[in-house]
Amino acid sequence: MYVKTMMRGLIFLMLCWASVVEATPKIQTWVLQNGARAYFVPTEGLPMLDVRVVFDAGSARDEARYGQAMMTSGLLDTGAGSWDADAIAQRLEGVGAHLGSGVTRDSAWVSLRTLTQEKLLATALDTAREVLTHPLFNQKDFDRERNNLLVALRQRDESPADLAALALFSALYGDHPYAHPKEGNPDTVEKLTRDDLLAFYQRYYTARNAIIVLAGDVSRQQAETVAGNLLGGLPSGEAAPPLPPVNAPAAANIVKKPFPSQQTHVLSGLPVLRVGDPDYFPLYVGNHILGGSGMVSRIFEEVREKRGLAYSASSYLYPFRVEGPFLMSLQTRNDQTDAALGVMMQTVREFIEKGPSEQELQDSRKNITGGFPLRIDSNQKLIEQVAAIAYYGLPLDYLDTFIGKVEAVTVADIKKAFKARIKPDALQTVLVGPGTEKPHEK
Repeated sequence: MYVKTMMRGLIFLMLCWASVVEATPKIQTWVLQNGARAYFVPTEGLPMLDVRVVFDAGSARDEARYGQAMMTSGLLDTGAGSWDADAIAQRLEGVGAHLGSGVTRDSAWVSLRTLTQEKLLATALDTAREVLTHPLFNQKDFDRERNNLLVALRQRDESPADLAALALFSALYGDHPYAHPKEGNPDTVEKLTRDDLLAFYQRYYTARNAIIVLAGDVSRQQAETVAGNLLGGLPSGEAAPPLPPVNAPAAANIVKKPFPSQQTHVLSGLPVLRVGDPDYFPLYVGNHILGGSGMVSRIFEEVREKRGLAYSASSYLYPFRVEGPFLMSLQTRNDQTDAALGVMMQTVREFIEKGPSEQELQDSRKNITGGFPLRIDSNQKLIEQVAAIAYYGLPLDYLDTFIGKVEAVTVADIKKAFKARIKPDALQTVLVGPGTEKPHEK
């Protein structure tokens, strides 16, 4: 009853949260005795604490065992210490806490959201500590999770959007660790063993390969105690080695995959950008104009609004630890594929050559900076931002300087950055739909 009453109070307070955020938060940092790095942002008004522990243990660390990073992450809360999955869930539910985990290409993370009332906090932290430091990886749980993943992989083969994404990453990254899908492939997942996951956990879930980020209504001393308790049981270990550089494609290519669908899915892209790259802000603002701002973007306007060639059309920029991709996408009626692709390519070529108009730039700046407060208007969003800053080694004043850097971008900056990074003659394009078997099928 106490927890339910507390949660109702939290809902009311969260509704008020956006109005009390007046300044970008200050990030405090320290290093734990075992080598883990801690980042803390104190907040007031909500009696809760959000914690995110991030390991350099993403799918780029899979080596040949594609899928093991994701399975390792997924099995953490199926059994730990003396508790099975049901016991873990009941302990967390009983104190109104939530534990989550996930994997990207670069990292694996475990998150905890808990109330700060002493007894509730203690139970939530004890549970999370066991999950982080003493996961069981029981054979029964492993078999169940692997079977579930294999079912999901078979369903993936029925999605043209998923098949297009798989083919594009393969085309962009070749034999680089970013090339394979995070969830692996049926043949690689089928070969995984419990010992593979245990070895992966022991290698990468270590203190020197981890950061912990805390945001909530606790003191610095309490934050240090929480961080020490959660990660103190991890061995120091070693940081993961750097990822290899990406060998960007030198020439354009089209990959065609046959699929019996009413639409053709089109993806086109190129590896272009690391996190922290000096060209990030010109490319980010420019992409917002080109295809990242939805129905007011250039690509949407040219492909959809003027010509009615696609149901959707957009572009994205995904900075990774090493060169992440610039992507353009659209889905179109099968008989309009060539026309839609042609307009999309012509639009990006013109944008690279001429850049945006001054009015487009002003509108984009206003849209981005106006939406910035929404990125940090809750503990959960704030911790995601701070975790990215910490994990990728961005400056601690990144949130303070974000708006100023967006407002400083000029038309000339965007033209220069796009010309330097986005090479139309090297774009890799994937078409998934009927009648795409030849002549470029892989």
